[in-house]
Amino acid sequence: MSIRPVTEIRPAQATLEGAGVKLHRAFGFHNPKELNPFLLFDDFRNERPEDFIKGFPWHPHRGIETITYVLAGTVEHGDSLGNRGVLGPGSIQLMTAGSGIMHQEMPSGNEKGQMHGFQLWGNLPASLKMTAPRYQDIAGTELPEILDDDGTRVKVVIGDYRGYKSPVDGIAADPQYLDIFVPAGVRKTFKVDTYRRAFAYVFEGNGRFADASAPGGVLLEKEVMGEEVNIRDLSGDRTLVRFGTGDEVTVQAGEKGIRFLLISGAPINEPVAWHGPIVMNTPAELQQAMTDLRNGTFVKPAH
Repeated sequence: MSIRPVTEIRPAQATLEGAGVKLHRAFGFHNPKELNPFLLFDDFRNERPEDFIKGFPWHPHRGIETITYVLAGTVEHGDSLGNRGVLGPGSIQLMTAGSGIMHQEMPSGNEKGQMHGFQLWGNLPASLKMTAPRYQDIAGTELPEILDDDGTRVKVVIGDYRGYKSPVDGIAADPQYLDIFVPAGVRKTFKVDTYRRAFAYVFEGNGRFADASAPGGVLLEKEVMGEEVNIRDLSGDRTLVRFGTGDEVTVQAGEKGIRFLLISGAPINEPVAWHGPIVMNTPAELQQAMTDLRNGTFVKPAH
């Protein structure tokens, strides 16, 4: 067994998207090789409706798959395939944009006005860039959850973990997406396939991730990008942890416990041509997508 080294710890960056939604971006729009096959990860957590209520009005996607996981509040969605619905707390939406889709995502807060969720973009290989769009909407009650004797909870959002399988399937990046809580003082190891790229996203609590080069663990209070990021003070707010190669991730929870997403996927080692919500393999394919948008031929007829 080999511990995955921690290659980087950094805070997610505040940004605006959609019609003015305030969110934090852990990665995206810079280096598509960084966490290949994943392109972007956003944390949309807000306490005030005015920071998210304008949402993400109709916009296009091509060449990717989006995975939306809601923790608090709701997201009303609609798309050019005719799908309509509302994602509630704990639920997940998979949208395969493929050859082209138009959709909108309009968030609403809970009874306290709070909204919290995540969106992950997965790349599509060249063979599936122009596949027919599709959509899955899975209620949180359908996602399996494992509760260990030590109080550790693992929700299997996507993939298969210890024989528990999520009903979400058919994603090209073949991700394993786990929502994990480790109670205060507990040390826990999670297996990750050696051949996958992996990252953790800490959003509650505090703790350490073990590192082959630092047996005591990498404390999530280390210097990050020149600033002292103290997870105890920040209550685990929005910290990306990138891992190198290995087949396990070990975490030691602090006095508040720690909750994080552990996500891994099979790399897609192909060229990337990327502009906004469209990700293709070549500049010519990207230009064709822009032409299709202008000509009204972006959404292809169903076969």
